[in-house]
Amino acid sequence: MSTVPIPFSEPPWLMGLPSAYYNESHKKWQKTCRALVDKLLMPEGGEWEKAGDVPTDLYQKFVSANFLIPNLSAPLPVKWLHKLGIHELPGGLKVEDFDYLHTLIYVDEMARTGSLGPSGAVTTGLAFGLPPILKFGDQQLQERFVPDLITGRKRICIAITEPEAGSDVSNIVTTATKSECGKYFIVNGTKKWITNGLWSDYASMAVRTGGPGPSGLSMLVVPLLDTPGVTMRRIKVGGQTAAGTTFMELDNVCVPIANLIGLEGHGMKYVMQNFNHERLTISISVNRISRVAIAAVFAYCLKREAFGKTLMEQPVVRHRLAKCGAELEAHWAWIEQFTYCMTKLSEEEANKELGGLTALAKAQAGRVVEICASTAVLLFGGNGYTRSGMGEIAERIYREVPGARIPGGSEDVMLDLAIRQLVKNFQRKKKELEVELERSGRSSKL
Repeated sequence: MSTVPIPFSEPPWLMGLPSAYYNESHKKWQKTCRALVDKLLMPEGGEWEKAGDVPTDLYQKFVSANFLIPNLSAPLPVKWLHKLGIHELPGGLKVEDFDYLHTLIYVDEMARTGSLGPSGAVTTGLAFGLPPILKFGDQQLQERFVPDLITGRKRICIAITEPEAGSDVSNIVTTATKSECGKYFIVNGTKKWITNGLWSDYASMAVRTGGPGPSGLSMLVVPLLDTPGVTMRRIKVGGQTAAGTTFMELDNVCVPIANLIGLEGHGMKYVMQNFNHERLTISISVNRISRVAIAAVFAYCLKREAFGKTLMEQPVVRHRLAKCGAELEAHWAWIEQFTYCMTKLSEEEANKELGGLTALAKAQAGRVVEICASTAVLLFGGNGYTRSGMGEIAERIYREVPGARIPGGSEDVMLDLAIRQLVKNFQRKKKELEVELERSGRSSKL
């Protein structure tokens, strides 16, 4: 390390403190990720976000560096990667050795630009659009789509949200009705706030194939680019401006029956399991941009003078920074512990035990970035209210706050979901214990 890092500028393990979580593979992976992010995103990421778009060749640069595959949830689809001749990730990391701590490192490094836009422009679609096909699609469906998507020849996004159905996924109204010939689904409806949609050849889309409620939902691979009946336009949003947020209109779009993901009527289950990975990665990236904000203003307070002393010499300033640091590092410690659990539990166990906690971690991420970003803007003063100059990073991150608190499950919905699932798990375990005690002739006082 050639310089002394600003307090809060890096997670504790990268500040030189011991950690029980990371082995040599993780440490090497972090250096690899940092070097690639420094090359591909850091030099111009801020300018891309300011302009509201990324270069058209950025995705292919990530493909060429074999730096998109780590977007997928661990464990990686090793059989498919080997079949396509992909045995290692950058830095020599074998695909079969990739675990959720490698995921954490990758997502954390990708957010170092201080914006979720540039990284989201290349990662979000693949990260959340491909897993439903890999996890729930039959072999025939995978054979048709996985090779082109993993190798970057085609792009995909996830299309769940609608103008009237955001966090309330069970209220989706986009319909997919079977054609008279029985060979197609005819899709009609709208999708809104779809990240990467503009550039995607396909969408893993939630549609209504049956009656009202969750049991009527299914998932389809819907073709987008150059498809009759599909209209897409960019939506201008406050944060993540470079990520290609899209409004989609679907007017009698013909989708082959064979594009059904998994079983008809099981769409709600597939959507909810996909959300767990999304919410964890949101938590990680939002923690990092919170860190960028507070580290930037920490450095500013060390040198900015007012009333004859630096801002850092003002007790009220130190008090504000301390509160932010406590929230930031407590959230990060929880994320690390949470991610470690992901390396030890099966996918089924993780979905059962950690689903509610994932929602809670995601909700807490929004609260952390709110206090860190607002404090940074306040301490930067007029500079933090300006979209250029020394405080522009704080102003930009402050605009990311709603994007942290709403997409992936709105904050209040996440808080409620967390408690409902924790209660459900408690009741299930209580019942299991009572059955076990009854079999052994004992009684439970729970």
